[in-house]
Amino acid sequence: MERHIQIVLNRLSCISIVIASLTLLFLLLQTPETCVTPGAAHKPHLRFPKSSCDSSHREHVPIEKKNKRLWSTKIWQKSVSSYYQFFQAIQDLGLLNNHSKVLCVSAGAGHEVMALSEMGLLDVTGIELVDSPPLVSRADPHNLPFFDDAFDLAFSGHLAEALFPSRFASEMERTVRPGGVCLLVVEECGDDEVREIVGLFSKSRFINSKNVTLIGLKMTRIIMRTRKSP
Repeated sequence: MERHIQIVLNRLSCISIVIASLTLLFLLLQTPETCVTPGAAHKPHLRFPKSSCDSSHREHVPIEKKNKRLWSTKIWQKSVSSYYQFFQAIQDLGLLNNHSKVLCVSAGAGHEVMALSEMGLLDVTGIELVDSPPLVSRADPHNLPFFDDAFDLAFSGHLAEALFPSRFASEMERTVRPGGVCLLVVEECGDDEVREIVGLFSKSRFINSKNVTLIGLKMTRIIMRTRKSP
């Protein structure tokens, strides 16, 4: 009796498997290539891909077109304008002119680079871990790919984000000529914090600090001048 029941169950299992396989095959064969009804106009872009290699082509947007779109936004223009005013104040102090060679460290998308260029500076270099051509090139701020004394002024607004602040500071100093300027903006802080930051720049002397507003944020500007070699 048990043997007979087992045979019946085996047959039922086989029949179920066959039915399930046929149903799946039927559904696959009936799946349309598009979700468009038969009477609708032909829209090839709605066709379902038949494999992972059969994906629709993405239009390549040239970097020039992307930049034009980005640079025309109000938020970009507002940020560049803010940096423009910031650097004009540095120029008024006699620390910057159109012939200055300037390095912007951790320059992000390049707002400060564009601002300096719009002021008429001809030699402005921006670097960041991720490049944003043509304004910013890729480089490690802890290991700058420049000769010693290559720049007249080095600027950064991102010292606080450095993995190794002392290394970050020493690389800025190394690339600035003796008598040149290391310029920082940090989150608004008091005299004690300013002294701590200046202490990272062992080869520079403190000039002054001032609370400023930059890109809508309250910041503290710190100016140092690199010491001349003995």
